[in-house]
Amino acid sequence: MAILSLNDVTLRLGGQAVLDRLTFDVWDGHIHGLIGPNGVGKSTTANLIMGLSGYTEFEGDLIFDGQSLHNVPLDERARRGISLAWQEPARFEGLLVKQFIGAASKEKSEAKISDVLEKVGLSPERYAERAVDRTLSGGERKRIELASILAMEPRFVLMDEPDSGIDVEALEHIFEALRFFKSSGTTVLMITHSLAVLRQAEHAFLMCCGRVIEKGDTDKIAWYFENHCIPCDHKNRPDPAAMEATDGR
Repeated sequence: MAILSLNDVTLRLGGQAVLDRLTFDVWDGHIHGLIGPNGVGKSTTANLIMGLSGYTEFEGDLIFDGQSLHNVPLDERARRGISLAWQEPARFEGLLVKQFIGAASKEKSEAKISDVLEKVGLSPERYAERAVDRTLSGGERKRIELASILAMEPRFVLMDEPDSGIDVEALEHIFEALRFFKSSGTTVLMITHSLAVLRQAEHAFLMCCGRVIEKGDTDKIAWYFENHCIPCDHKNRPDPAAMEATDGR
């Protein structure tokens, strides 16, 4: 059953159709990957689903849990259970990690804060009293943001380039959080151009030129992306002949 459906969604920015009749369904309780080369509209798709400023005027329809998200503001989407993990997490000068996590947490307790920090591989004793500022590395801020999302217990999580700017150790903790989301029934849509990240998904969509051009199991989409989207004649468009040759895979 689809928890999220994009039906012929077209979004124009600066007069250009960045998303062009984009259509796909995200299944409830599964981890999905949305992969494609840079510049094909992946992050734009995440921004539109979340309802960020500048991404709300679109054609077509966006359905979440059976209801249209047309004219639904960002804060209401968050209340309905949609959350976005940014590619570049924000800094909050003067705000402590425990305050940042606690502000979003369904359960307002130190035990909950400690639990989610441990789930992303950060010691509560070392991090709870630290400020969410420039003293934290990009990987630390990313894991703290993910801890705050775990504390929210959302229904649907968008993760925009979860491996951006982090080391291998931090990435493994993010993968562990993905497994926890899966076990708790949370739906995840990961925006990526990394095969390592894509392989954490159960199902994937291949995006090009503002559209999903292929979907299927992760191995199928990873194979196509690796063999045709990287060595591509056009920076945003796979070879149509090669695409036709893969029909039925």
